[in-house]
Amino acid sequence: MPRATGTRLMKYIATIAVISILLLQFFGAVPQSSVGGPMTLALVFFAVALAIGVYEAWTNKRSILGWIVSIVTAVVGAFLAAEVGNLMMGLLLPHLNLNGSLAQTQGPLLYIVSVAMLLLMLLGSWIALSFVERWR
Repeated sequence: MPRATGTRLMKYIATIAVISILLLQFFGAVPQSSVGGPMTLALVFFAVALAIGVYEAWTNKRSILGWIVSIVTAVVGAFLAAEVGNLMMGLLLPHLNLNGSLAQTQGPLLYIVSVAMLLLMLLGSWIALSFVERWR
């Protein structure tokens, strides 16, 4: 598959992921509990990272070991990026003077933070996959 088509499909994956996160937030499908909400979002983030790993393995016609490496690399890259995002949000949120938690405010900042974390995780997956691609 040519590089331009692959990049276009990655943009579609990112767009679909962003729309799904926004729809989940907008329709209240993300629970407001301390564990349920983040776990719901983590499930979507994990599914997107998994889709990126599968997509990379499929388009490059990897062997079985290549599939495993691509999927694990995409997921690990996404979760490393999530930790970086978590650290950044931990530094940023105390300065926003929110009245309660971010999930309880239900303001536009909740949507912005959710999408930013998703895009950061996607970027982490893509960076990890490109790093491993150089070693293959």
